[in-house]
Amino acid sequence: MRMRKKRHGSERLLALSALLYPNPTENAENPSQVFGNDRPVRLEVGCGKGDFIASLSEKEPDCNYIALERIADVAVVAVEKYARRRGLGDMAPNGGWLAPDGALYKDGAVWDIPLEMRGNVRFLVADANDFLVTLPDGALAGIIANFSDPWPGKGRGEIGRRLTSPVFLANYKRALARGGVFSFKTDNEELFDYTAQTLPENGFEITFLTRDLHASERAADNIMTEYERNFTEKGVKIKMLEAVPVII
Repeated sequence: MRMRKKRHGSERLLALSALLYPNPTENAENPSQVFGNDRPVRLEVGCGKGDFIASLSEKEPDCNYIALERIADVAVVAVEKYARRRGLGDMAPNGGWLAPDGALYKDGAVWDIPLEMRGNVRFLVADANDFLVTLPDGALAGIIANFSDPWPGKGRGEIGRRLTSPVFLANYKRALARGGVFSFKTDNEELFDYTAQTLPENGFEITFLTRDLHASERAADNIMTEYERNFTEKGVKIKMLEAVPVII
């Protein structure tokens, strides 16, 4: 995702760093310690500007969510959007984050948001595979990848960067708990065909597949991303599939 660099982006993330998942160097933090409960944890790989994860977390409050985004300037938008929807204040007119009680957090100040106010999403600025390898086996109840970069180049290096390439799928399979679901949406026909072929070749069983999500039985419960709305308005059909690791 391309986005202009955010002014004071690092400071803005720091102000709301209580909403960030600890970025591990070796082993990931125990999710129950981060969220303060033992609810199932789902990971969104590439949360973008955060519309989807904010809506999903409200719709399904009995799960916890790690919203991972590789690009910090995009993550800033997602974190601030989530904070607004949680009623945690807004950007101050002259910079900084203005909390509901009137406290201003800027120039490196950090708001230690009370745990009970943080909700069920934590954001993480990291590379997906770098994070996944730090998770213990079976740590996740689900993994979501929506409208990821199709990397259309034909070279093996570019194809290997796809979020559904074998190296990623190996980490998904290990990190998913028994019965955990990998969910995938895209507008890109070639990426969808690649994914539908690659999943079974790498130890997954496809349990749901549609090439026209909005005409399927899942349409009523579907949460649209910003990309999805744009593509749909242009008449592009949205492809979706779900898969689970094969247990041997």
